[in-house]
Amino acid sequence: MAGYKETPRQKMIAMMYLVLTALLALNVSKEILNAFLIVNDSMESTNYIFGTKTEAMYKQFEAQNLQNPVKVGPYYNKALQAKKLSTEMKDYIINTKYEMVAFSERIPLAEAKVKSLRELKGKDKYDQTTSFFIGSSEDGSRGRSRELKNKIIKFKQELLNLVDPDKRGMIKLGLDTDGPFYNADNKKQNWEIHNFYRTILAADVTILNKLIAEVQNAESDVVTHFMSQISAADFKIDQVGATVVPKSQYVFMGDNYEAEVFVTAMDSKQSFTANIGGRGYTSEGGKVKVLLPATSPGPKTVTGNVMFKSPDGTIKPYNVSFDYIVAPPTLTVAPTKMNVLYAAVDNPVSISAGGVSDAMISATISQGTIVRVGNAWIARVSQPGKALVTVTAKVGDQVKRMGSYEFRVKNVPSPTATIAGASDGPVSRDLISASGALIPKMPVDFEFDLNFIITSYNFSGNRKGDIVPFSGTGNRLTEQMKDFIRGCKRGDKVVFEDIYAKGPDGKNRKLNPIVLTVQ
Repeated sequence: MAGYKETPRQKMIAMMYLVLTALLALNVSKEILNAFLIVNDSMESTNYIFGTKTEAMYKQFEAQNLQNPVKVGPYYNKALQAKKLSTEMKDYIINTKYEMVAFSERIPLAEAKVKSLRELKGKDKYDQTTSFFIGSSEDGSRGRSRELKNKIIKFKQELLNLVDPDKRGMIKLGLDTDGPFYNADNKKQNWEIHNFYRTILAADVTILNKLIAEVQNAESDVVTHFMSQISAADFKIDQVGATVVPKSQYVFMGDNYEAEVFVTAMDSKQSFTANIGGRGYTSEGGKVKVLLPATSPGPKTVTGNVMFKSPDGTIKPYNVSFDYIVAPPTLTVAPTKMNVLYAAVDNPVSISAGGVSDAMISATISQGTIVRVGNAWIARVSQPGKALVTVTAKVGDQVKRMGSYEFRVKNVPSPTATIAGASDGPVSRDLISASGALIPKMPVDFEFDLNFIITSYNFSGNRKGDIVPFSGTGNRLTEQMKDFIRGCKRGDKVVFEDIYAKGPDGKNRKLNPIVLTVQ
């Protein structure tokens, strides 16, 4: 109102409200910052492990080169060139990271190299990092980001040049610098701005560690390609044995256990015989198919031997032993958030059947729909009562009924209508007025994230012995209501009733009344 002046108490409450809002924002910021720290720790650990595995691959390559330098040598030398390029690129990114930290934290480079991300004071700031990477340009051309981008482009090209031209289409190096890249407003950006404009220090460190991981991955793909170009037949085989590969270690009663037995590193044209579980088999194409009837449930152990010709021409037996389990059909169907299904909402459901892969499972429901979403299932039922989920699975060439599970179906519980965080009891007059809206809150133990929308309500209060009524549409308080509340005295009561809210099913529900005592 014109000429209205706040009292010192009202000013204090308004200031406290602003401070609370700032603290809430700060909490969100801390959660996001902590997420970057967690991801960065994981990325550094992954880079270390990946680097160890890559070194093991080079040692394997070196051993093969010692066995057959004529055949392996050219590919091994190219692998060493790829290693050199990758090491130089990683060193550049690591040095960039340390220089960025030193510039942002205003500390010596030597100190930046020994500080962890969690120790940095300005890890949630972006002014200095933006200046470092973008500089005074609008597109990053005067900052370190443009130099980094050019280094990446050169590294990818030099790495690809090591591969024969007709094989380059087989290599996917990643490290995309071309985009397209878009910001949150769906506006196109270049690589520099997309990655480093106004990104906090913690995010920049994480991004640089991600680039290191992509460099290592590109190196690994190229070296793996070089190894794949060498025929395994050219290497010396120092161990011969028999391998059993079962189609499944779980067998349903009434079905057959199916497995393949083959001789490692043996010519597929060479014929051999096998005796598995007391049954004789002759190979076809270098392997035999074993069929063992599953007549009773429980763990099974099968022994036997494989007879084939060794390099010196003699026929030798190689013993075989393997285990499997025969189990009756089992079914597990369970809701992931509650022991019932709720009508008119998406209900996550877990479905599994022992011994059957998830891809082979199908499900139907007696009312509504149930569909697969990724590795889970979503059931949506239309009305309260009961719903029966029936599961089938493709086992071999047959479709088997695995069983069914009955659920109770309930309506989604109604929320509690509140204002200023309360539905009854004493509440500050200024807090009621400042809140300015009715908020429906779902029960604390209700796991679904659902939104109810207040559509209408009635408001009344006592003024000099008379009941003064108002009506409202939506959830916001009108200015007349706010003026009335501001004029209330300590101990006066205000009532919100006939509160209606629209739920996810599109229907209006009447919520609880709110009776507040003004303080």
